[in-house]
Amino acid sequence: MAKDLQYKKCPECAAENLTWNKDKGEVACKTCGLVLDDKLFDFGQEWREFDSDSGQSQRRTGAPLTYTQEDRGLGTEVGTKADLYKLSKKDKDRFYRLRLWQRRVSTAIESNLRLALSEIKRIVSVLTLPSYVEEEIARIYTEAVQRGLVRGHSTEAVVAGVVYAVLRMYDIPRTLNEVSDVTGIDKKKVAKNFKYVSRNLNIRTLPIDPLNYVSRFASELQLRAHTQSKALDIVQIAMKEEITSGRSPKGIAAGALYIASRIHNEKRTQAEIAKVADVTEVTVRNSYKELIENLDFLSDEIEQIKADA
Repeated sequence: MAKDLQYKKCPECAAENLTWNKDKGEVACKTCGLVLDDKLFDFGQEWREFDSDSGQSQRRTGAPLTYTQEDRGLGTEVGTKADLYKLSKKDKDRFYRLRLWQRRVSTAIESNLRLALSEIKRIVSVLTLPSYVEEEIARIYTEAVQRGLVRGHSTEAVVAGVVYAVLRMYDIPRTLNEVSDVTGIDKKKVAKNFKYVSRNLNIRTLPIDPLNYVSRFASELQLRAHTQSKALDIVQIAMKEEITSGRSPKGIAAGALYIASRIHNEKRTQAEIAKVADVTEVTVRNSYKELIENLDFLSDEIEQIKADA
């Protein structure tokens, strides 16, 4: 491999006695010991793939391990439904019988995971969550099952609690009401299972950041970029002034958007903002009043808002 390098001789002693150490990935001069290049490992494949069939036969690894399957992708399954079209009636009966026995010999944990993981896939699809979030939800739920936390609890309720916990972990702006609507579990029950799972699996979540809601609400309200930026500035200053402490993050975001929309003459009614933020009009009004009374940096804009009110 040394002969393929740009070096033909040692720049130190001008000797042409170069050697490549395959174990260390280094090219060195045998005369003076100077290391010319290091870390020359070739991690590329030594074959080229021209079609999917040839590539599949030459690959040395299979699919990566994933928690989104009850066996983490290590197990085998008796065929797929697509195989039925190739079988005779006798073979179809045998196919169904084998699949039935495969399910019967599954452990209780595998059966529970099979049911729960299909529900997780549905929730992730409806909420349009990324794949890494689905993987984390499946991982935490699998841990909960293995530690016996699901025993005596509804599978769907525990799944809902885990989903909301992961959303909080990754600061994804989805409300408790949204999780409740998608899962069909009462909001109070979702919150109860969220606390139950977090406590027993030592999941630490930070308070919800109102900034995460501003961009989403502004997009749904079709507000312009400078209006959204103004709302973000209002929330950031409010957080520094500790005005948001103990307040609903959705309410703070809604109040800031209401102020910003009025400043930039993109007026949205309190009812419109309340509907998007999933709060009451009273919450929007109270948040709006509290912000304009405590934020001095708005100066002239606040006076204009008060004059228009």
